[in-house]
Amino acid sequence: MPEQKFASRRGLNVVAVCLLFLFALGHAAGARAHAQQPAPDPQRERAFRLFDESKFTEALPLLEKLAEANPNDPAVLERLGFSLITNTQTVNDQGRRRLLLARARTALVRSQQLGNNSNLLKAALETLARADGSRQTFSSNKEADEAMHEGESAYVKGELDKAAASYERALKLDPQLYEAALFAGDMYFKKKEWDRAGEWFAKAVQLNPDRETAHRYWGDALMMGQGKREDSRQKFADAIVAEPYNRRAWVGLLQWGEKYKVQLSHPRIEPPTGVSPLKDNKMTITIDPKSLEKTDDGSPAWMFYGLTRASWATEKFAKEFPNEKQYRHSLREEAEALASVAVLVKQQQKDGKVKRLDPMLENVVRLHDAGLIEAFVLLARPNEGIAQDYDTYRRANRDKLRRYLLEYVSSGK
Repeated sequence: MPEQKFASRRGLNVVAVCLLFLFALGHAAGARAHAQQPAPDPQRERAFRLFDESKFTEALPLLEKLAEANPNDPAVLERLGFSLITNTQTVNDQGRRRLLLARARTALVRSQQLGNNSNLLKAALETLARADGSRQTFSSNKEADEAMHEGESAYVKGELDKAAASYERALKLDPQLYEAALFAGDMYFKKKEWDRAGEWFAKAVQLNPDRETAHRYWGDALMMGQGKREDSRQKFADAIVAEPYNRRAWVGLLQWGEKYKVQLSHPRIEPPTGVSPLKDNKMTITIDPKSLEKTDDGSPAWMFYGLTRASWATEKFAKEFPNEKQYRHSLREEAEALASVAVLVKQQQKDGKVKRLDPMLENVVRLHDAGLIEAFVLLARPNEGIAQDYDTYRRANRDKLRRYLLEYVSSGK
């Protein structure tokens, strides 16, 4: 699957985002790869058990001693880093929080240097690079905000029931607080109360369906806890629809594919027609001569891809987007260019000019006939220009985006 490059963070400061990574640890079983494990060590096993039980405050001093005794253990260093992050939630002094975050970054960097290349660790380091140690404000409602912090303090001590009660109270005080529902669900997830976890993740989704986390966590509860293959696949697809350019949104579906031995893939469509960047209101179209060697497989239709894009760059974009002063590669341009190819191929087939259709052109025609070319472009061929059109398209076509992910990307066909 292609790496998405257009993610943005909204609504949470870096400290809260770091805390989300700790929640994510419980949803990433099997996702981390480390160097060969050292010989069994009772203290190490105890520290790891406390960490897995979300008793981060209790685990921290043990992990510190283990890291001091063996500074080349990437698994210990990873857990030490995340434990330091969570313990910032129990510290009121901003300077002290900054020191803890700095120590966390040092531990995680060292773990990475020793071969830990997990996406979770990479994402945490990216977030820590922006951390300022400020205290997260979850809600403008003072009582709700305090309840959230009480929940965090209980969580890092492994007091999951108390944490869940605090998050639930926060949601009653501020009924629009997404994190309250999300975090409450995560406490029940850690308690293996799968149905209750799903109920709270559903509340979070209802509050904001365009954030990926609750969809993905709900999928985890269905897959990891209840073995519901199809239901979990649909939730993971919803996570991608919510935030397709956020790398973490794809994690759930990727793990689903690994678990059920399903190869995820986009239909292969690589236009052999090249279009140069617009310069002086001119655009150069190039086409691979090899694509024209066979005139009976539909390949000549690719010429229309370049011609359509050139018309958008030199004339049509300005008419269709009068409020944008500078040309960009848009969803409508790319979709229309591919659709023009499909229409011509189908005409060639009707006229009996195609004996055996080129596989890539067959994919274009299938997507066109299914009404899913735009979904394909947004999810498989996005660039910065095309990605700008995503939110507008999703508002009216969420079902098509889901269909594309279910019928093509994760169908195993």
